[in-house]
Amino acid sequence: MSTRPIEVLIVDDSGVVRMLLAHLLEGDTRFRVAGAVDGGVAALEFVANRLPDVVLMDIHMEGMDGFEVARRIMETRPVPIVMCSGVTDPRAVATSFRAYEAGAVAVIEKPAAFEHPEYERLARELVDTVRLMSEVRVVKRWPRGRHAITPPLPTSQPVRRAGTGVRVVGIGASTGGPPALQTLLAGLPKDFPAPVLVVQHITAGFLPGLAEWLSQTTPLHVQIAAHGLEARSGHVYLAPDDFHLGLDAQGCIRLAKEAPENGLRPAVDHMFRSLAQCCGSQAVGVLLTGMGKDGALALKALRDCGAHTIVQDKPSSVVHGMPGAAIALGAAGQVLSIDRIADALCRIVIQDKQQCGVRT
Repeated sequence: MSTRPIEVLIVDDSGVVRMLLAHLLEGDTRFRVAGAVDGGVAALEFVANRLPDVVLMDIHMEGMDGFEVARRIMETRPVPIVMCSGVTDPRAVATSFRAYEAGAVAVIEKPAAFEHPEYERLARELVDTVRLMSEVRVVKRWPRGRHAITPPLPTSQPVRRAGTGVRVVGIGASTGGPPALQTLLAGLPKDFPAPVLVVQHITAGFLPGLAEWLSQTTPLHVQIAAHGLEARSGHVYLAPDDFHLGLDAQGCIRLAKEAPENGLRPAVDHMFRSLAQCCGSQAVGVLLTGMGKDGALALKALRDCGAHTIVQDKPSSVVHGMPGAAIALGAAGQVLSIDRIADALCRIVIQDKQQCGVRT
């Protein structure tokens, strides 16, 4: 097994930030800072001559911003790119999610100064993310406007209002989840006849931006869940920071401050278990890319009570920890690539309605 350090290129137009990031990485023997450059042009020149294992790059830079740099790298010499943002305004954070469209594999919050109360947490998250993303396989992208391929939308018939069948869809995701969620939700019709509950493990403060980005890039109404809210068809409800998400017997959102599960709150396991209890076979569980095993055990409970369960396959997952754990437990009714899950959800709903005697 190779013990070669992970080589990281740091790209930021602030000298102070470059020094801070280099200090963080070089304090861990698993990393070597291959270079630290002050902007997009220098980053492209560096990558053209020496390919690092991962690029750690600011989004908002003078001249060429991080989005354009990422696009050009992915069109020429693809490498895992982790974007960091120091901006916490929800609209600015929503813009930062464009980094996934440009080819980044992760977007994280930039650590603040040493004296900041959140410094240790943010620093640990950055180091862990860079290590994990260095192992991700990336592929070359075609330049925009040339040989670009737009994935087709699902060919399922538009789905009208639900009958007496599927009452809710629950989706769990962690590392690599935002672009996977965007792909899945973009493939559903705006009149999708069931509410969709989502637990996405994400850095605190980034959730409003994720909700806005998904609202802008998918046909569904996406919002952060509120306790007691009636879960409506065609709506997507994201678990708030530090709250478990579930559904009660009346079909209303239930938020809870119960103990973390798998060290996490919100936890996917909590949501799936709630859906098994209140909806049983009338629920659908979907487990997407993510590190660890959150969601696997309760997805098995969903399948055992007759619910449809879908797990993302390994080739299309950034990290196959959570999906892999579910497959090992026998929790996966179907194992599909991310671009096929929306169509599968539509087919499940259509089949369910036909069995209930409802025309589609």
